Amino acid sequence: MRWRERPDGGSATVLVVAMAGVLMFVMVGLSSVGGLVAAQRRAQSAADLAALGGAAALDDACGEAGRIAAANSAALDGCTVDGPEVAVVVSVAGPHLPGRRVRVSAEARAGPG
Repeated sequence: MRWRERPDGGSATVLVVAMAGVLMFVMVGLSSVGGLVAAQRRAQSAADLAALGGAAALDDACGEAGRIAAANSAALDGCTVDGPEVAVVVSVAGPHLPGRRVRVSAEARAGPG
């Protein structure tokens, strides 16, 4: 019995295209995760600065916290003044995901002691 040789020209091209598709899918996922981490860091920095600014304000703690949050491209979602302590919640826009709007929020508290 003689085996016939099968032409397999072009099979490597199909494999390369499939692997490129998988690699692209993984890269999109990793870039989305990286964008979320960066947005969370921005939100936490803005929250920390807004809480410190609010705690240092003499009369309008939440107003000052809102101004500082806005200066850091964040929205002040919540502000609580409990004596000398100020607690804030801020949010920033997250990365652009297909079909979804993402906002990332962070909390911070500042005061004496």
